[in-house]
Parts: sequence; structure tokens; C-alpha cells
Amino acid sequence: MSTTRFRPSRRFWPVCAVLALAVTAAGCSSTGGRRAEEARAKAVAAGGSAVTTPRWKVAMVTHAGAGDAFWDSVRKGAEQAAAKDNITFLYSNDAQTQNQVQLVQAAIDQKVDGLLVTLAKGDAMADVLGKAKAAGIPVITINSGQEFSAKFGALTHIGQDESAAGQAAGAELASRGRKNVLCVIHEQGNVGQEERCSGAQSKAGGGFQVLYVNGVDMPDARAAISAKLQADPSVDTVLTLSGPMAATGLQAVQDAHRSVELDTFDLGPQVVAGLKSGSVGFAVDQQPYLQGYEGVDLLWLYKSNLDMLGGGKPVATGPQILTKDNADALAEYVARGTR
Repeated sequence: MSTTRFRPSRRFWPVCAVLALAVTAAGCSSTGGRRAEEARAKAVAAGGSAVTTPRWKVAMVTHAGAGDAFWDSVRKGAEQAAAKDNITFLYSNDAQTQNQVQLVQAAIDQKVDGLLVTLAKGDAMADVLGKAKAAGIPVITINSGQEFSAKFGALTHIGQDESAAGQAAGAELASRGRKNVLCVIHEQGNVGQEERCSGAQSKAGGGFQVLYVNGVDMPDARAAISAKLQADPSVDTVLTLSGPMAATGLQAVQDAHRSVELDTFDLGPQVVAGLKSGSVGFAVDQQPYLQGYEGVDLLWLYKSNLDMLGGGKPVATGPQILTKDNADALAEYVARGTR
């Protein structure tokens, strides 16, 4: 990695930030700043970049399953940051942990310049991330596995603390007077999902049950939730852990013909529509677009200037409690896939 030093001219220049991409100085006014930003946006839209650093290659490997819009948002954020930062972005995913390990190894074999990885089942990734470190590849973990990140040699972790997010959900449930909550875990063994439910239970203050369902088979999950609601009339709240599972949970509530509140983690079109109509009480948002965007951008900052936001401590993107009051404002961004 080379570093170019800037030697200022002896002539006096006004003290203003100059955008390198702009042809002329933008000036210190808000108008100048807006013009500079517009110039950068046009360059990115035209297939260019907003920087002049080398064309580095960054790979992102996640535990995403097929058809989950949450991960589309993560990927969109990463792709837009990569376009700005002159980075070739490679994305791959597999819900099976061993296959994810193999995808990380493939990225190492391609000699990528940076690596973004999720750690839903953290211990299984230890060896392959050790290989990335030995190869001199900087790693940032995103979304899941904060507790494993530093131990495995990552520069930092970007996401939300899942226990804290669960506690925020639990506090919200308590404030709403919910008496008996059914927390639906749709991926058994996923550390983050377990932490969400246990965190919620610690603050909810009432009855609390956990139901494990198969998140890969939504009809089966729907039937399992509905059966539980029919068998236990004391349950007054269903807490799901993803946008797609929230949509399935809403169907299950209808199937059970019960007056049950559904609350959830994460967003999606059905969740925002539910917030607006009142069929969803609240959603805990972790801002997935930001996880992808900041993941790529922080690797670029590290490669180009040895910067690391927060001194290597986890960078929080959530939790944020969203309700009916936020639904109208959120709809536009959810529709374009960035929230």
C-alpha cells in the first residue's frame, strides 16, 4: 500500500474543503457542499468512483438463505459503498455453515484485499478466519457474532448487540402491558436469535415462551405458530425475529382466529404495512443497509489510511424501536430496498 503526500502551495488558499472529484472548489457555503456531493453522485452513477485509490477487491460472505430481502438490503449498501470507493465487490452466501466456511476459503484463495463475514454460528468460522489473518487479509465481521469478532482477529464488528436489542424489545413489550409472549426462533443454533429471545425475556416482565420452527419451510412454520396459539389461549403476543417470519406470523395469527399482537425484529414491506394498519405493534430495526455500506467503507478507510472507526470497538447500527408513528416515513425507503 503506497501513500502519497500532499505538499501545499505557498500561496494562500481560502480555508474550505475541496472535493477531489470536483473540477473547481466547492466553497464553504452549503450550496458549494451540495454541488460537490452532486458531482460525486453523478460520477458514481456513471460507473465511476468518488476516490482515486487503487482498485481493491472486497468479498462479503454471509449466512443468508435464499429469498430473504433483509440480505438484499445489506448487499445493496455494500454495492453502493463499493461503487463510491473504487472497489470490486464479490458477494456469496449460504445458510449452511460448512458451505459458508468454504466460501470464505474461496475468497482467501482469490487473494481478496478485504473480507466481510457474518458469524451466526461463530465457532465454526474460527479456523478459516485464522487463515485469512495469516494471509494478511483484513476482516470485518457484520450483522452477527459480535462476541466472536475480536477473538477471531477481526478489525471490528458492525451491527447491533443482539442481547441489547432483545432487551429493548422486552422493555417495549413491558411498556405495552403484554402478559404472555411467544418468541419464535426460526434457526436453531443461531446465537443471535437466542440472544434476542433471552434479552427480551429479561425485560418483558410477564410470561415468556420460546417456540422453535423451521424458517426454511414457511408453511410448516406458519402451522406450528398457529397450533401453539390454538393450544395456549394465554399467549397474547407473538415476537418474531425477522421480516419474512413476521409475515408468516401474521398469517398464523389469522389462522388461529386469535386477537394476538405481533411484534418483530427487522423490517420489510409487510412489516411496514402492518405497522401502518396496526396489525404489527412495533419492529426493532438494525439498519441492514448501513451494515453493508459501513462494512465496505471501513475496509476502504483501513486500506487507504489505516483508519478504524471506534478504535476497533463494535459499531452499533441498532436497535431502533419503530412503531405506527414511523410507518409513513419508512415506506419509501423500504420500497427501494434500503431499510
